[in-house]
Amino acid sequence: MGLHLYLLRHGETTFSQTGGYCGHLDPELTSEGQKMAVEFAQAYQHLPWQAIFASPMRRAVATAEPLAKAVGLSLQLRDGLKEGYYGVWEGQTPEWVKEHHLEDYIRWMTEPAWNSPTGGETAVQIATRAMAVIAEIEANYTEGSVLVVSHKATLRIILCSLLGIDLGRYRDRINILVASVSLVRFTQYGPLLEFMGDRNHLNPELRSRPGT
Repeated sequence: MGLHLYLLRHGETTFSQTGGYCGHLDPELTSEGQKMAVEFAQAYQHLPWQAIFASPMRRAVATAEPLAKAVGLSLQLRDGLKEGYYGVWEGQTPEWVKEHHLEDYIRWMTEPAWNSPTGGETAVQIATRAMAVIAEIEANYTEGSVLVVSHKATLRIILCSLLGIDLGRYRDRINILVASVSLVRFTQYGPLLEFMGDRNHLNPELRSRPGT
């Protein structure tokens, strides 16, 4: 069977509705976000879960908890799975950033692998800490299903790292909406992407909500 790694983005927050830079801010899920977490658990609880890893941020923990309770597993929280840190951009909109930090914004948009938000993290730094968690999972779980609950940028960077995609293109090549799940299966030839960004576990009303 091998290892099946499921990568789930947390459910809706007010920041995912507006597109502001949330980063290390710690908002709760909206009521719709809580429903998204429950619907994921209902759809996926039948799988042979071996472990559930999550970012310690509240929006990720709240998304992981319904499945953890349904299958009787404890959450394994890892700082490496936190969202990227946006520095002084935290809580701001792209419009504000362009007005106050235009040069940094241009550099970050052009090459985010090596350029960070003002005072924040580069994609390379995010990859270093996040992939340490993936390596831990690979070392300890060779069979069954493992869930990772994390954040938009972090999950896109993990997928780029696993699939050999240039980290500087993580925004250009991969989109991960709220409460969407991706599956990477580890084979004798390495990671194989089975599907990405799926939200079919959500009811049509939740699927239609903005998911930036």
